[in-house]
Amino acid sequence: MASRIAQIRLVSSHPQVYEPCDDSFALVDALLADRKKLLDHRPTICMEVGSGSGYVITSLALILQEIKTAYYFATDINLHAVRVTHETLEAHGVHAELLTTNIAAGLEKRLAGLVDVMVVNPPYVPTPEEEVGGDGIAAAWAGGENGRSVIDKILPIADNLLSEKGWLYMLFLAANDPLQICLQMREKGYAAKIIVQRATEEESLHVIKFWRDSDIRMEGNEAVTIAKNRGWEFLLSQLSRLSFRR
Repeated sequence: MASRIAQIRLVSSHPQVYEPCDDSFALVDALLADRKKLLDHRPTICMEVGSGSGYVITSLALILQEIKTAYYFATDINLHAVRVTHETLEAHGVHAELLTTNIAAGLEKRLAGLVDVMVVNPPYVPTPEEEVGGDGIAAAWAGGENGRSVIDKILPIADNLLSEKGWLYMLFLAANDPLQICLQMREKGYAAKIIVQRATEEESLHVIKFWRDSDIRMEGNEAVTIAKNRGWEFLLSQLSRLSFRR
C-alpha cells in the first residue's frame, strides 16, 4: 500500500512550505479508502488546490497511475510551495501542471465543468482575519473567523470547476462547522459522505467527499430529496455527534 502513495523521504521541503502532517495523512488515507472507486471512476482531470509540499497530489497520481489518460493540476499561492511540489512529483516519476495562483485564478474558464476529482486541504485554522491570504507558510493554515474565510471562497469555485461526475475531497476541522457546509452544498445539489474521521491531540479532522446527486433537486432556496437518499440522515447524525464537541 505504501508504494501507492508518496514516500515521505522523497517529499521535498522548504522553510516556508507546510510539511505533510496529520491533516495531509488523513486526506491521503481518504483517497486510499476510495482507491477502487477512484479507479472505476476513471477521472480525466484531477486537481489539488493548495498543494504545499506536493504530498497529496503526488499520492493521488500514484494511486491512479494505471489510468494513463489522467491529467493533473495543482495550485498554490506560495511560490516556494509550487517549486517544492514540482520536486516531489519529479522524485516520484509523476507529473502535474503547476500554477502559482490564489485557489484557481486563471483556470476558471479553462477547467470549468471539467475536473473529475478535486482534493483540498484548505487553510482551516481559526485565526485573525489579517493573517489570511498571505503568500508565505501561514497561508497554509490561516483560515480567519471559524477557519472559514478561505473555505467559503473555495466551495463556489469547486462547484464551477467540477464536472457532472466530479468528486470533491475536502478536509475540515470541527470548528469549521462541517454540518453547515454539508447543508450548504446540499442546496447546490451535492450529496456528502464522511470518508475519514480522525481525532488528534489538538483537533478533530473530517475528510468529506461531495458529489452531484441527481436525487436532489432545487426548489427555490430549498433542496428537496426526490428519491431515496437514505445516507443523508446518517451523515447529519455523524457530524452532529462527532464534529461539534468543542
